[in-house]
Amino acid sequence: MANKCPKCAAENPKTVKFCGECGTPLPALKGHVPAVTETFETPVNELTTGSTFAGRYQVIEELGHGGMGRVYKVFDTKIREKIALKLIRPEVASDKDTIERFGNEIRLARRIGHRNVCKMFDIGEAEGAHFITMEYVQGEDLKSMIHMSGSLSLGMLLSVGKQVSDGLAEAHGLGVVHRDLKPQNIMINKNGNAKIMDFGIARSVREKGITGPSVMIGTPEYMSPEQAEVKDVDHRSDIYSLGVILYEMATSHVPFEGETALGIAMKHKGDIPKNPKQLNPNLPDDLSGVILKCLEKDKAKRFQNACDLRADLERIEKGLPTTERVVPMPKPVTSKEITVKFSPRKLLIPGLVMMALVIAAIVIWRAVPQKTAAPAKSAKHSIAVLPFEDLSPTKVHEYLCDGIAETLINSLSNIKDLWVPPRTSSFSFKGKDLGIHEIGRQLGVDNLLEASVQVVGTRLRITPKIINADDGSLVWSAQYDRQMEDVFAIQDEIAREIIKALKIKLLGEKEAPLIKSYTGSTEAYQAFIKGRFYWNKRTAEGMRKSVEYFEQAIEIDPSYAVAYVGLADSYITLGQWIFLRPKEAFPKAKEAALKALAINDSLGEAHTSLAAVKYNFDWDWKGSEKEFKRAIELSPNYSTAHQWYGELLVVTGRLDEGLKELKRAQELDPLSLIINAIIGGWFCYYARDYDTGIIQCKRIIEMDPEFHPAHQFLWWNYVGKKMYEEALKEAQKTNYRWAVASLYAIMNRPEEARRLLADIIENPEQSEIGIARVYFQLGKNEEGWKWLEKAYDERAYSLIFIKMDPFYDQIRPDPRFQALLKKVGLE
Repeated sequence: MANKCPKCAAENPKTVKFCGECGTPLPALKGHVPAVTETFETPVNELTTGSTFAGRYQVIEELGHGGMGRVYKVFDTKIREKIALKLIRPEVASDKDTIERFGNEIRLARRIGHRNVCKMFDIGEAEGAHFITMEYVQGEDLKSMIHMSGSLSLGMLLSVGKQVSDGLAEAHGLGVVHRDLKPQNIMINKNGNAKIMDFGIARSVREKGITGPSVMIGTPEYMSPEQAEVKDVDHRSDIYSLGVILYEMATSHVPFEGETALGIAMKHKGDIPKNPKQLNPNLPDDLSGVILKCLEKDKAKRFQNACDLRADLERIEKGLPTTERVVPMPKPVTSKEITVKFSPRKLLIPGLVMMALVIAAIVIWRAVPQKTAAPAKSAKHSIAVLPFEDLSPTKVHEYLCDGIAETLINSLSNIKDLWVPPRTSSFSFKGKDLGIHEIGRQLGVDNLLEASVQVVGTRLRITPKIINADDGSLVWSAQYDRQMEDVFAIQDEIAREIIKALKIKLLGEKEAPLIKSYTGSTEAYQAFIKGRFYWNKRTAEGMRKSVEYFEQAIEIDPSYAVAYVGLADSYITLGQWIFLRPKEAFPKAKEAALKALAINDSLGEAHTSLAAVKYNFDWDWKGSEKEFKRAIELSPNYSTAHQWYGELLVVTGRLDEGLKELKRAQELDPLSLIINAIIGGWFCYYARDYDTGIIQCKRIIEMDPEFHPAHQFLWWNYVGKKMYEEALKEAQKTNYRWAVASLYAIMNRPEEARRLLADIIENPEQSEIGIARVYFQLGKNEEGWKWLEKAYDERAYSLIFIKMDPFYDQIRPDPRFQALLKKVGLE
C-alpha cells in the first residue's frame, strides 16, 4: 500500500517517513506501526506572496496579523474569486477542543446572510496549519478611520451605528453572539458599507486571561462588565461593545483606559463612564443618552435588542437637518452603499456672509418631469456587456470592439425590464483578471455578454456568448462571419438573441430594429466609434483626436445626429479642462448640439450637451435647467444628464437637490470613477465636509491611482482641512501649476510662489482664475481682482463655482464680489 504525500501527492513506499519528491514528513498509514517514533510536520506559520496554499489558494498579499494569526488576501482557484484567509497561529490551533469549537461556531456564523456582516466560509487544515476562509472586504477598518479623522461627524456616527445594529440584529436573531465587537472588526468597504468581521471566532478562543486560566476574554477596551466578571454573556454584551464604539466615534476616546488589561476590565465592571458630551460638546443630549444606555453595567438596563438601539439612532437622525445627515449613496445594482457626510456647521463662515448668500439663492423646486426612470433593481432581467476582445495581432481594432459593445449597451438600455449597466461601469473591468462571478456580483447582474472580434480585410467575425454570472454556465453563443457593411445587422441580431435567451417579452413592433444606428454608412459609423474611443480616454490628445473623427463622421453623413452630440461633448470637455480657451470651445459645442437637435429633437444626449453649454458658458441657469429636465424626460437612464444637472444645482446653492441628482447618476452608473469622485470629493468640498472628502478621494485613488480628478478633489479637501503639505503633494500630481503656486503662498514660501506665477502668466494656456487665486493668497488683492475681471471677460469656466467655493470666503465681504456674482447670474 503506497503512502501519498499530503503536499505534492507523490506515491511513496509505506516504509518511508519522508516524501522522496519534496521531503515532507509522511503521515502514518492505518495499521502501519513505524519502526521509530513518527516526526510531526512543522506547521506553516506564514504564507509567501505568490505561493499557493492548500493546492487551491494563491496568495496575493498579507492584510494584517494579530493574536489569532495572519490574514491574507488570496485567490481561490476553485470558485475563481478573491477571498480572505486567516492562518491560525499554531499555539491557538494546537488545542483540539478549540478547533472543534471553531468548526461549530463557524457553521452557525455561516447562517448569517446580511450585507453588514462579512460572510464566513469554512475552516480547514493543510500543510500542518489550520485556517479560516471568509469574504474579502476591500476598505479600511473603523479604528483606522477614527485614528485618521478623530471624532467622526454626527451623520457618519449614526450611519455606521445603524448599519452595525442591523448586522447584529440579524446575527442575534439566529442565536449568534459576536463577543469581540470592536472598531478593528468593523470594515468600511470601498462603497461605504459597514461590515462586521469575525463572527464565529471570538467564542471559540480560550486564553489565559485576567481572571485565571482557560477563560475566554474579549478586547479589554470593548468588553462588557459580564465578560470582565467571567459570567455567561448573551447578545446584550454585543450592545455594550457597540456602545463603546459609538462613544469612541463621538469623542475619539474609549470610555475606559488603563495600563493593563486587568485595570481596564475592572473599570468596565465598576466605574461610571464620563458623559461623552463632556468630550464633544456638539453631541446632542439624546445621542449621549443612547450611548450611556448601551454602557449600563446591568444588562437588563441596556437596550434589550439591536433593533431597539437602531430605532433610537434612526429617530435621532431624522431630527437632524437634512444637510447634516450622512446621505447613503443610492443602492447600485451591487446592493452596496457609499455614504457621504456633511455638516451644516461646516457651511458657516465668518460673519455668516455665506449663510445669507445660500439662503438668498434658494429657489422653488420646479416639477419633476413626468417620465422618470425606475430604479435599476426593479428590472426583472439583467446583463452586462463587457468590452469585446480584439483578436487582431496588432490590436488595431480596439475602437471597433469598444464601439460595438457600447452601441449594444445604449440600445439594450432602452428595453423595458432589462437592466444593463452603462459603459463606464462595464468597461471598468477592462484589462483586469476577475472571475465571472465577481464581475457579476460587482455589477449586480445575472448574466454577462462577452465577445471577440476579428477583422480580415473587409470581413468581420464576431463571436459572442452569454454567461450566467452565478455559476459560469454558457447560456448562449454564436459566430457571425459577415462583411463589415453588415455590422448594423449583426448588432441587431445579437441584441435579439439576448432578448430571446433572457426570455424577455418585447412590446410594440417585434420586427423594428433594436439597434439605433442613426446612419446608414459603415464608414461614418467607424469614424464615430473612433471618436468615442478617443473621447473616453479623457486626455488632451484623445479629445482632440475625437474632434477629428466626429467631424469626419459628419462629413461622410451630415445627418448623423449622434456624431454632432459627440462633437459637442468633446468641445465641452476641452473647455472645462482648459485644453481650449472657453470662447473657442463652448460656442463650437453649442453649434454642434443645436445641429444635433435640428436633426433629431428627441435625443436626450443632445439636450444634455446644450444644457451643459448654457450653464458652463452662457450662464443661462434657467435655460440650462429646462434643457436638463427635457433631457432626463427623454433619456431617464442617461447618467451624465443626472450628473451634470446635479452639478448645476450644487454650484447654484441647491445642495440637497443637487445631491439627489448626483445619487441618481451613481445608481445608474455605480462604478463610474468620475461620478463617485464628484459625490465623494467634489460635493464634500463644496458642502465643507473635508473629512469625508479626503476619505472618499483616497478610495477612488485606490481603485485607479492615475485618475486625475480624484487627486484634484483630494487636494481641495486637504486645503479645506489646512493640511497644506498633503495638499501640495496631490496638487503636484495634476496639471494645475497655479495650484502649486497657491499652496506655496499659503505655506509662506512666497518666492517660490512668485517664480512659478511669473512662468504661468507667460503660458498662453494660463488660467485667469488660477492666477487670481495665487495673487489673493500672496495678499495682492488688487492684482487678484484684475485677473478675476479678466476671467469674466474670457467667460472662464471656473467662474461658475465662485458662489459655493470656500476659497472665496476671504473676499466675499468685498462689494466687488457681490457685483461679480450678479454678472455671472449667481445672485
